[in-house]
Amino acid sequence: MIAAPRILILGTGSMAASHAERFAGIAGCSLVAAVDVEPERARAFAGRYAIPTSFGDLGEAIAWGKFDAAVNVTPDGAHKATSLALIAAGKHVLCEKPLAVNHADAEEMAAAAEAAGVVNMVNFTYRNAAALQAARALVGAGEIGPIRHLQASYLQSWLTAKHWGDWRTDERWLWRLSSAHGSMGVLGDVGVHILDLATYAAGEPIVALGARMKVFDKAEGGVIGPYRLDVNDSVAVNVEFAGGALGVVHASRMATGKANELDLLLHGERGALRLWTDGQTSTLEACLGPDIEVQRWRPVEVAPPPVIAERFVAALQTGVNGEPDFRRGAEMQRLVDLVAASDAAGRWLSVD
Repeated sequence: MIAAPRILILGTGSMAASHAERFAGIAGCSLVAAVDVEPERARAFAGRYAIPTSFGDLGEAIAWGKFDAAVNVTPDGAHKATSLALIAAGKHVLCEKPLAVNHADAEEMAAAAEAAGVVNMVNFTYRNAAALQAARALVGAGEIGPIRHLQASYLQSWLTAKHWGDWRTDERWLWRLSSAHGSMGVLGDVGVHILDLATYAAGEPIVALGARMKVFDKAEGGVIGPYRLDVNDSVAVNVEFAGGALGVVHASRMATGKANELDLLLHGERGALRLWTDGQTSTLEACLGPDIEVQRWRPVEVAPPPVIAERFVAALQTGVNGEPDFRRGAEMQRLVDLVAASDAAGRWLSVD
């Protein structure tokens, strides 16, 4: 147990800012160092968030050692090596999703964290949605009965609109379109979120799936500078759950008219739930009891849950690992790998 955790932020790109702001607002912890392979960027980031120390190399930071835990905000392809180095040094880790670039690597990371006994968590951001936590509780209490059908989607439009800048000239977005730069496409970037959200809300795992993925032509020759645009832009997955329910899970960066929206419909034998979130706010509606005879949906009041940063600090202070952990991250990576394998094979595949 660590009464006043000292936090290091590893990787100071665009996603790191939200982590710095979250942790800076939590009483009882402190941001003590920032690390980036570009030392100037690490120094600038540290200055912006009043972080006293910065490094251009993780090894130097580990040798320095004056931190208890790290938030790993490196690109996907760097998660494994950096997290394993931190775990070997006895440091607790909150890692961005996806946990790794394949299931074998994610399993290795989960096993290492469990063997070392360190707190390990994965930032599935939408677990912070109040509506998701309320939906999970309603399903768990049996309010909608056995689930028979599910629809889940995560839709963005930054490849067809410029609300987040021009992806053609911004490396923050270009790297997400290139396998050589560590991206698994929309599947690894946001598909893993909707798979986590759907299975978490349903309270049961996916046991089989059939998937199709698509890479669209976006530039002459499929290349912009050093970036070969070769990873999936849209993915659609038919799924079967352990309880027998069928469903559809899909994600796209070309969903014109949708900035950043997750939708979930859970249809049970005795009721249904409808969830929506954009990551900033969320809503939940239910069709229950007599309302199922007239298809009337009513809003459900939801209370904001602790966000991932708060849950991570609480885990450090209590010594009780929080959720979602590396093991959950590995389970979701297994599904991501299976989606890609199903698309390649052109047929349904069993999770087992």
